[in-house]
Amino acid sequence: MKTSSNTWLRRFSKLTCFSTWVLIFVGGMVTSTGSGLSVPDWPLSYGSFFPPMVGGVFYEHGHRMVASFVGFLTLCLAIWLWRTETRLWVRNLGFAALGAVIAQGLLGGLTVLLFLPPPVSICHGILAQTFFVLTIFLAYSQSIERQKRENESYKKNSSFITISLIVIVLVYIQLILGAIMRHTKSGLAIPDFPTMGWDLRPQFDELMLNRINSWRFDHDLDPVTMFQIIIHFIHRLGALIIFLTCCLLNFIGLKYYQNSNKLIYRTILWLNFAIVVQITLGILTVLTLKSPSITSLHVMTGATTLGLSVLLLLRVAPLTWQKSVEK
Repeated sequence: MKTSSNTWLRRFSKLTCFSTWVLIFVGGMVTSTGSGLSVPDWPLSYGSFFPPMVGGVFYEHGHRMVASFVGFLTLCLAIWLWRTETRLWVRNLGFAALGAVIAQGLLGGLTVLLFLPPPVSICHGILAQTFFVLTIFLAYSQSIERQKRENESYKKNSSFITISLIVIVLVYIQLILGAIMRHTKSGLAIPDFPTMGWDLRPQFDELMLNRINSWRFDHDLDPVTMFQIIIHFIHRLGALIIFLTCCLLNFIGLKYYQNSNKLIYRTILWLNFAIVVQITLGILTVLTLKSPSITSLHVMTGATTLGLSVLLLLRVAPLTWQKSVEK
C-alpha cells in the first residue's frame, strides 16, 4: 500500500488540527464574555469585513476571523488530500472535515441571526468538538508514527482498547452536557463546591431551589429553575464517572505499556494530566463565578481531553479496519 510521504502535507495537517484547537478556545471566550451578539449581522460585521475591534466585537469578530482561517486551511487540506492521497478513506475523511467546517460556519451564522437560540448554539458547540476529532484523524493518517506501524508486529490489548473507546464516548457525552449547561445558563445553577446547594447530599427540592436563588439574588444573578440545577448536577456526576473510568484505564494500561510501548504509556499520562486539569478548572469555574478566562480554558481542556483520548485509541487499536477500507 502506498502512503503519502509528503512532509509538508504532514505538517499542514498538524497545523489544521492545532488551529482548530485554538479556535475552540476563541469560541469559548465569545460565550464566556457574553459577546455572541456584539456583532448583530452575518456574514459581514457591521456591514464590513473588519469593524473596529472594541469591546465584545474583539471577541466575536476575532472568532470569525480565526474560524475563516481554519475553514481555509480545511479547504486546502481536502484538495491536497484529494490530489495526492492514495487511500480512499483518507480522501473521504478530508471532504467530511470540509463539510463539517462549512456546517459549523453556517451554524455560527444562525446563532447570530436567530439571536443565540440554545438548540443552535448547543449544536454549534458539539460540532466544533466533532470537527476537532476529524482533524486529529487526518493528522494521524499522515504521521510518520502511523506509517511505521504498517511494518511492525502488533500485540493488542482488547480490554484496554474497549476501555479507551468507553472513555471517548463518556468524554464526548460530557462535552455535550457542558454545551447544554453553557447555553442554558446553568454554569452557576449550583454555585458552591464541594457541597451542592450547601448540602453534601442535595435533595433537589423546593428548599434547595430557594436557597440557591436567594444566593443568586444577593449576587445580582437571575434565578434558575430545577432543570438548570439538574443539568449542572449531571455534568458534575459525569466528571466523576470519567475520573473513575480513567482510573480503570490506568489500572489496565500503565503496567501493560510501561515497558512494551513508551509512546502509549506517555499518552496515558498526558490524558491523566488533562483530566486532572479539567476537573480543577471546572471547580475554579464555579468558585470564580465563571471567570471568562478560566471558563474558556475549561472548554479548551475539554477538547484536549477528547483529543488525547482519541489519539490514545488510534495508537492502541489495530490498523486492520483501515486496511479493509482501502482494499
